[in-house]
Amino acid sequence: MRHLRKRSFRLAGHRTSVALEPEFWAALEDLAAASGLSLAALVAGVDAARPDPDLPLASALRVQALHATRAG
Repeated sequence: MRHLRKRSFRLAGHRTSVALEPEFWAALEDLAAASGLSLAALVAGVDAARPDPDLPLASALRVQALHATRAG
């Protein structure tokens, strides 16, 4: 079993941490680079675009990574 990797970000003026599997972080880093964004900017964009604020950010990031790999 792989361990989760935690990263911290400042979103909407607040510090938050997100724990994801390393493979998801790698996919998100690739997506950010391809989009000309920093990882922090990509995470902030996903956070702001969540249709339901009760949806965990980690889940929204996993879905974003999945969509990016399928579209690739």
